[in-house]
Amino acid sequence: MKLLEKILLATDFSKSSENVLNNAISLAKIFKSKIILVHVMPEDIQNEKAQLLLDKAAMSELERINDRIKGEGIETFNPVLEYGSHCDKIVKTAEKYDVNGLIIGSGAKSDEDLYKLGTTADKVIRKCDKPVWVVKHDSPLNIKKLLCPVDFSAESERALNNAIIMAHRLDAELVVLSVSELEYTGSLSLSYDWKDLKDYLTAENNRLFDKFLEKFNFTDLKWSKETKTGDPSKEILSAISRHKIDLLIIGTTGKTGLNRLVMGSVTAKVIRNVPCSFITLKSEDIIDLQLETKIRDIETHYKNAKQLVKDGFFEDAINEYKICLHINEMHIPSLNAIAKIYEKLKKENSAVKYRSRAKEVLERLWDRKIEAEIRKFYKF
Repeated sequence: MKLLEKILLATDFSKSSENVLNNAISLAKIFKSKIILVHVMPEDIQNEKAQLLLDKAAMSELERINDRIKGEGIETFNPVLEYGSHCDKIVKTAEKYDVNGLIIGSGAKSDEDLYKLGTTADKVIRKCDKPVWVVKHDSPLNIKKLLCPVDFSAESERALNNAIIMAHRLDAELVVLSVSELEYTGSLSLSYDWKDLKDYLTAENNRLFDKFLEKFNFTDLKWSKETKTGDPSKEILSAISRHKIDLLIIGTTGKTGLNRLVMGSVTAKVIRNVPCSFITLKSEDIIDLQLETKIRDIETHYKNAKQLVKDGFFEDAINEYKICLHINEMHIPSLNAIAKIYEKLKKENSAVKYRSRAKEVLERLWDRKIEAEIRKFYKF
């Protein structure tokens, strides 16, 4: 099972694109992903001879990069050379190949502009429904800490699900942040003490935060939660600096009200000024948890289940182990593995049930072995 099966790597052949390439290679190795290279050329070149020479040079460079990727043991598609608007062509290529996500450089132009998001990257994030991984200048894929801001919306739920599995795969620590906007700026603030109301709203936000987190499985993951009050974009950027975050995973849309995180305001401010690499998610996951149920191979499902356990998706792992048992009801490793998962989930009755089944199978196998040995000497 490949959770991040296809990655689209957009390259402009610039000096900074080397770091983007290195990030894509490292990521593909971790997730056993395929890489699709794309480069976009201008379409308004009038000189036909110049056009042919540029096409040849661009294709040659794409093939060189593609060969380098393959040399790292990574499977690739044929490189794609497009013409026209950089943003539009990158987005269309992502849709055409139905990639799990695309990787692009931040487009920083100078040291003074290091944390500013380039025009192409900004437009791609806005127009593309696919998850977008933006790599910051000279930032290697050495991720030790992730930050995921949440506002309890479906979009932030998707972001946190992806952050959890990314943290597992990258063996990184995860910080989950909730920011409440509780400041009142109206004229009534001059004549009324809002402390009691703010205390109440803070407590209510904390309650909603805890309830939201109950949906997720953080077992075997190093993580922490943090609540702040104030301007969300400033608090997110402050948390990145305070915790020395290497990767931000953030939803690009959210809800309004007590606690909001919307692309038009908070997310837009954050991604234009964030000092680390980041992933934006809209309506699709960068991690595809669709299981290969059509593959009736017990070894494949057993391997899938073991990886799901490692990633903390226990219920999905149990389903994969049960597919193994459907293929072979006497598959002892799956019976024992399910029992261990139920122990982790503190469902002792279910754990006992599968331990007992494993014991029964062992006894049946032992009886068959003894019977086979007896048949060598006696006729029935």
